[in-house]
Amino acid sequence: MKAIKKNGYNICFTLIVIVLAVMPLLLMNGFVKSTTVLFLGKCMAFAIVAIGLDLIWGYTGILSLGHGLYFCLGAYGMGMYLKLVQTKGNITDFMQVGGLTELPLIWKPFLTLPGTILMIIVVPVVVSGLIGYFIFKNRVKGVYFSIISQALTWAAYSIFIALSPYTNGNVGISQIQSILGSLRGPKNEGNMITLFYIALIFMVVIYAVSYRLVKTKFGKLLIAIRDGENRTYFSGYCVSNYKNFIYVVSAVFAAVAGALYVNFNGSITPTQMSITYSITMVIWVAIGGRGTLIGAVIGAFLINLCEYNLSSGSMAESWQYIIGLLFVITILFFKGGIVGIVKDQIPEFINKKRAKAASTKED
Repeated sequence: MKAIKKNGYNICFTLIVIVLAVMPLLLMNGFVKSTTVLFLGKCMAFAIVAIGLDLIWGYTGILSLGHGLYFCLGAYGMGMYLKLVQTKGNITDFMQVGGLTELPLIWKPFLTLPGTILMIIVVPVVVSGLIGYFIFKNRVKGVYFSIISQALTWAAYSIFIALSPYTNGNVGISQIQSILGSLRGPKNEGNMITLFYIALIFMVVIYAVSYRLVKTKFGKLLIAIRDGENRTYFSGYCVSNYKNFIYVVSAVFAAVAGALYVNFNGSITPTQMSITYSITMVIWVAIGGRGTLIGAVIGAFLINLCEYNLSSGSMAESWQYIIGLLFVITILFFKGGIVGIVKDQIPEFINKKRAKAASTKED
C-alpha cells in the first residue's frame, strides 16, 4: 500500500500509456474509428504542452499565458517543411498569390528534415531565452509576467497575420500530409499507427525527463522559488537563471508538441497562437492538478475529450462557459485539481466519516 501511495502518479501515468498503446490494436480490429486515434494523437501533443506548463507554473510559480506562441513556432516549422515536401521545394500557392516569385529566405532552412528539427528546437530556445533573460533579470513576476506573456503572444499573432505572403495570414498552412504521408483512408492506417506510437514515445520520454528533473536538487529549488522567491534569492541562488532555464525547457516542450500536432491535424493557423488558446492550456493544468505532472496529462486528455464530445450540436455555444466555470471552481475550491481531490480530499472525507462513525459507536 505504501508503494502505491509513493508511486501513485507513475502508476497512473503507466495505465494511461497502456490504454493509449492498445488503441491502434483496437483500430486494426475495428473496435475504434481512425478519427478517435487521430484525436488521441493530438491529445498526446496537448499533454506534452501541459507538462511543460506544469514545470513553470505548478513547480516554479510562473504563470505563462503565452505558450501558444511556442506551440505555433513548432507547428509552423513542421508545417513549412511538410508543405515544401508537397511542392518539391517550390513556392506555395499562397506565395504566388502574395506576389512572391522565389522561396523566401525564412523558408529555406525547412527544405530538409534535419534543418527543420534544428529550427524547431533553436527558434523557441532563442525566443524564450531572450524573453526570459530580460524579464527575469529585472525580477518581473506574478501578474506582470502573465500580462507581458499575453502581450508578446498577441504581437506575434499580429505579425503572423500581417506577413500573409509568407504565412498565409489567417488561413495558415493547410492541406498538408504528415511526415509519413497521408493518414486518411484504410490504406494509410499503417502511417497513422506509426505516427501515433512516435507521439506516445515522445510523451513518455518528456514525462520521464520532467519527473526526473523535479526529483533532483534542481526541482527542489524550483519549488523553493515558487514558495519563497525572495528567501531563495537571499540564500545565494541566482533565481533568474533557474527561472529562465525552466522557461526555455517548457518552451521547447511546447514547440515539440506543436510539431507533432500539425502531423495529426494536417493544418496550423494563427488561431492556436491566440491568447484564448494559451489560457485554455493553463486550464488543462489547473483542472488536472498543478505541481504533479500527471495532473497536467490528465487535464489535457480530459478537457479535450469533453470538448470533442460536447462542443458540437446544442452544447457548442455553452462549452466555453462550462470550461470557464470549471476553471473558476477549481481555483477557488479545489486548488489541487482532480489529482488533489483524489489524493487529499477524498481520503480526508473518508477519514472524517470513519472518525464520526467510531465516535457514534463509542457513545
